[in-house]
Amino acid sequence: MLIRTEATDIGLVRPVNEDSYICLDSAVYVVADGMGGHAAGEVASALLTQTAKEILEGLGPNDITEALLRQVVLEANRRILAKAEGDNIYNGMGTTASLLCLKEQQAVWAHVGDSRIYLLHEGKLQQITKDHSLVWDLVENGSITPEEAQQHPKRNLLTRAVGVDEDLLVDTGAFPIVAGDKFLLCSDGLTNMVSDASIKNIIESIPAGDTAKLLIDQALAAGGIDNITAILIEKRDA
Repeated sequence: MLIRTEATDIGLVRPVNEDSYICLDSAVYVVADGMGGHAAGEVASALLTQTAKEILEGLGPNDITEALLRQVVLEANRRILAKAEGDNIYNGMGTTASLLCLKEQQAVWAHVGDSRIYLLHEGKLQQITKDHSLVWDLVENGSITPEEAQQHPKRNLLTRAVGVDEDLLVDTGAFPIVAGDKFLLCSDGLTNMVSDASIKNIIESIPAGDTAKLLIDQALAAGGIDNITAILIEKRDA
């Protein structure tokens, strides 16, 4: 049995919420954080979630593979590029994409950008996805610390996004899951404002039904400089 809570908020600074998310009956969860002016980011992220719904709705969790999730992202990439080509107002738009499918004993995922998927397993919070961003590259090569990355002035500069290039590399993966595991999908409006330690504390200590809103409240209290989206799922015994 899966217990889910989700929430999104425009934040305290941005004029438009360019985040988009979807939760499907096939136990697929998607978060997309759009980028681009004139509401184009909102268009790109909506195209990503609409594509996921169109391709995946009605399937069972066992029908969904890493390859199929990759196909969703690549099809969204094609549609976003086509829309931008047809109207100059959409030039430069793009979106992140984090997709997670929870099966009985396994999770599969696909990812582009700097939205994140986390797993909380036996008291340990693990970031499953890798940020496709300049500062993440700097952390990985040892130039800056993760704490410095959170305050870096170029922390929002992506090295990979959906809808920017025809040749898009999509990260995918799979990992085992058990009852008691919790999963978080979120946009960087959360992770740029709230530390992993605080996220872990909230996820562990708050009942699942309240968690997403409390995570967003924490980001708002820290300044809410970006749109914020969170989906929290807990796997329980049936």
